[in-house]
Amino acid sequence: HSIWYPRTSGIWQTVWIERVAKTYIESIRWTPHFERWEIGFEAFIAGNCHDIQLKIQLSVGDTVLVKDIYEVFNGEIHRCIALSDPGIDDYRNELLWSPEKPTLIQASIQLWQNSQLLDEVKSYTAMRTVGIQRDRFMLNGRPYYLRLVLDQGYWQDTLMTAPNDQALRRDVELAKAMGFNGVRKHQKIEDPRFLYWADVLGLLVWEEMPSAYRFTPRAVERMTKEWTEVIKRDVSHPCIVAWVPFNESWGVPNLVETPAHRNYVLAMYHLTKTLDPTRPVIGNDGWESTDTDILALHDYESNPDKLRHRYGPEVKLGDLFDRRRPGGRILTLDNYPHQGQPVMLTEFGGIAYAPEDKPDTDKIWGYERSWNISELQIKYTNLLATVNDIEMFSGFCYTQFTDTFQEANGLLYADRTPKFPLEAIRSATLTGGLCTHTSC
Repeated sequence: HSIWYPRTSGIWQTVWIERVAKTYIESIRWTPHFERWEIGFEAFIAGNCHDIQLKIQLSVGDTVLVKDIYEVFNGEIHRCIALSDPGIDDYRNELLWSPEKPTLIQASIQLWQNSQLLDEVKSYTAMRTVGIQRDRFMLNGRPYYLRLVLDQGYWQDTLMTAPNDQALRRDVELAKAMGFNGVRKHQKIEDPRFLYWADVLGLLVWEEMPSAYRFTPRAVERMTKEWTEVIKRDVSHPCIVAWVPFNESWGVPNLVETPAHRNYVLAMYHLTKTLDPTRPVIGNDGWESTDTDILALHDYESNPDKLRHRYGPEVKLGDLFDRRRPGGRILTLDNYPHQGQPVMLTEFGGIAYAPEDKPDTDKIWGYERSWNISELQIKYTNLLATVNDIEMFSGFCYTQFTDTFQEANGLLYADRTPKFPLEAIRSATLTGGLCTHTSC
């Protein structure tokens, strides 16, 4: 249990009471349709919906894209809003959302009854599509290499609760400054304000459900309910590009032997695809995969040469999936062979900085250790050079963003101070570039 974090409890995300009209906009959902150049819009109205109209305006900057009025029937609206499309790529690119250019479409939504304004909502959406094409992850119809960092979402003094909104924004800025184009939020459903800043500043997010401790009927019931609520809450965020219901068989430890465990993982995969068919779903991140859109592997081998030998060009995919990993885990369960999905290394690294002169060094945990900062920089740079160079991978996720409790394997300390210069981290993240000395 040396890797377990201290137990925490209590309210950890913002709670508020809001006064609303008797008839009000309860929720909305946005779904971009890149191929048709349309924005799917759904609105759900609470209260008396007799003779109700909804007015909507979409704009980018000072340019109005759409103005429309809809009659509300049975408390719901379902529309596909066509955007003007001249068919010119340069024009289309101006409206596309990506980490490099996170263009948001602002929305003004008003609810009217008999010329009286009942409710008004300011929202936003984006023209952005994600998907899988053969062995590549696709963003806006083009192959896009994922460079993610594992983010536990803890702070020194406030734990899972961000100290303020600026701290959430700063985490997004730091991830981008280190060369990553996304984060894998690990075992935490993050505050919506983090997702807001990821939308605004341009950072991809894999959203992952925290795991149950063990498999029970109650755990299945609770997760199904909560995961459905999570997707409903966050589905409109353009930053979210993948859903991860399970990690490393946690809560389903007997996938190989127990049909109920396998059926549970399969059910959650297909439930997720039903609730949101627009994003990839990773059924079980790490190993023992069943149905999945991305083959996500975890491997904390710290020797670059061994990693290259394990996943290099001479390795056939069939041979890779026939192997048993350390700890006796297999990458794919029987009857669920690799079907050409992208392969990504979604946990690796975990290099702890554990200086000998620091108190309680023996309590510091990591998959690999560095005794000084120069050694840490060299190991990170060489490891990233290897992973960036492996053609089998369509992306990676490095462990991890910050130190968290006894895990001293962050690129940043828990207070978000970089362990070595951000520019050097960024250079290694993006290109690798073999490093053998401290000036690299």
